Amino acid sequence: MEALARIDGWGAQHAAAAVIRPGGQVARHGDTRRVFRWASVTKLLTAYSLLVALEEGIVDLEDVTGPPGATVRHLAAHASGLPFEGDGPPIARPGQRRIYSNPGYEALARAIGGAAGMPFAEYLGAAVAEPLGLTGELRGSPAAGYFGPLADVVAFAAELLRPTLVAPETLAEATSVHLPGLGGVLPGFGRWEPNDWGLGFELKDEKQPHWTGGRNSPQTFGHFGGSGTFLWVDPALDAALGCLTDREFDEWALGEWPRLSDAVIAELSPP
Repeated sequence: MEALARIDGWGAQHAAAAVIRPGGQVARHGDTRRVFRWASVTKLLTAYSLLVALEEGIVDLEDVTGPPGATVRHLAAHASGLPFEGDGPPIARPGQRRIYSNPGYEALARAIGGAAGMPFAEYLGAAVAEPLGLTGELRGSPAAGYFGPLADVVAFAAELLRPTLVAPETLAEATSVHLPGLGGVLPGFGRWEPNDWGLGFELKDEKQPHWTGGRNSPQTFGHFGGSGTFLWVDPALDAALGCLTDREFDEWALGEWPRLSDAVIAELSPP
């Protein structure tokens, strides 16, 4: 796919990208064997572990955990009131605002691991990584510490297109709006009213500008990371696009990511 060659002009020392359709990979480009830091794309793996735990019945979305008054749902949907970073106290009441929170995802992982009776990294491995054949590893925070190659993105994206570890209905619920109406900041892109999220999955909806393409449907869901990484799935296209780089997120990504996405979609959907 010619569009993927655009990543060569991004100024990253290393970059890799793949377009995924149901049943496997359509195209890939770049440094496909390198292990990259996924940064906040890690949250999608943590969220998927939550979905497995929900189906196993070891946690419930209404379980009380995290800051006072918060639940598993609040933590997963970035509505617990915990700050973006650090060990500080909540800056809002649960369910009041959409505050993107790394500590919230660390608290969510502790809750899952505690319910499973094992460290979260072990549960992630048993519930998601090993069944999907992922070869990377969690080297720290369940909010941003996964390291893996492009093959892991391809395998995970294929799962999101045709789930095998959870029921399709479970994934559909996770990629629908939870705690609707909450406003908040989409990091790097500004404030939205509302700023819709699922259970760990950022939802495009009607957000413009957005880190996905202008040609992506409102049903698109996914996540991006501070190491210049992203993964989106567009159910209307029945396709996914994942990118891994070692160039930190900055203004360069605001234009390059949507342009790449639109070019990929143009190739997938010729006139």
